[in-house]
Amino acid sequence: LGESFQVSDVQYSRLDSNVTLRCGKSQSGTPVVWRLNRSSALPWHRVTSDGSLVLLQVDQSAQGNYSCYDDRGLLLHSVRLRLGHPPGLLSISCQVPNHTHVRCSWVESVKTFLPAQYNASFRGNGQEWRPCIVDFSRKHCDVDDPSFWLPIHTLRVTETNALGFETTYVRFQLHKLLKPDPPEFVMAEQLEGYPKRLNVSWNLPSSWPLHGAFPLMFQIRYRPQGSMYWSEIYTEDSSVVILDALAGHVHQVQVRARDEPNPESQWSEWSPQLLIRPWEVYVTADPVDPFSDDYFNVDTDPETSTAKSHNPTHEDEGNLGLVNLLVLFSVVILTTVLSLIFVVWMRQRRRHHATKQELTSMVKMKSMPI
Repeated sequence: LGESFQVSDVQYSRLDSNVTLRCGKSQSGTPVVWRLNRSSALPWHRVTSDGSLVLLQVDQSAQGNYSCYDDRGLLLHSVRLRLGHPPGLLSISCQVPNHTHVRCSWVESVKTFLPAQYNASFRGNGQEWRPCIVDFSRKHCDVDDPSFWLPIHTLRVTETNALGFETTYVRFQLHKLLKPDPPEFVMAEQLEGYPKRLNVSWNLPSSWPLHGAFPLMFQIRYRPQGSMYWSEIYTEDSSVVILDALAGHVHQVQVRARDEPNPESQWSEWSPQLLIRPWEVYVTADPVDPFSDDYFNVDTDPETSTAKSHNPTHEDEGNLGLVNLLVLFSVVILTTVLSLIFVVWMRQRRRHHATKQELTSMVKMKSMPI
């Protein structure tokens, strides 16, 4: 028979086993009647001589409220049956968002179908075990102010239910798990008068200590929307100016962070993507007085002169390409004509040479004596 444990009026037993339910007040040899949830329809079973109900190879459908009655219909005993499995090893992972906090969470490797309790504790090498404060509903625990300088730490978590318990141990290195949260309040702004520049700023993650003992390194990546390739900037400041944005194009911008002194730590996740277009010159359609000073004004700033509305350089390049194409086409035609003339001339020359040889032969024949 499978293991069973009765707590108050609830009996816990293993799935896929034989389960015995006893009719508490019945006497041996006295006939009894069993019901499940007030129905006489029972799972695969047999009843022993002492009135006990033996359920065979139970599955989830066998759970419920069982009651036994004597031959006069009087209730002798009732019990609620819960079925499941004892705990198995847990799958544990830990997150270290800063130097002063560790959070470890777990997932069951065995679905027990039963309520469970968890107990967790934490220690560094050579230290005493200390509690890891458990949040039962979210299945994680928290440790504040761990001994970050120790190379190895150990977490143990014990899961307990009505059918047994299991303890899982996991060892890890905090400095390798250190992964800041992403930078917050990331902003990207235009710089007026500069169509190739963008100003990007951000705040430290709220979970990161504000004092300077734990500096962060930041990585900024940006690209024109639709491009496959990112440009990158690294800085320890909380803002940066992009100097080589593509004028007139929307850019994607993101920022992430890492513990600067610790090269083995992990980069944070990227901040949410921002879309920003650099500053542009917008030319209005208002007519310009040819006698005003503005009509003769020439913008000498090479960066601000890239207006979106008109680009004569591109038009000149297009005209030059058309001229080159026409010249190339003319050269090809001329070469073809010259080749044909040369071929005709060669044929005429060969024909003239042949005629001359025939005349010479005829003269020689006439001069011969008959």
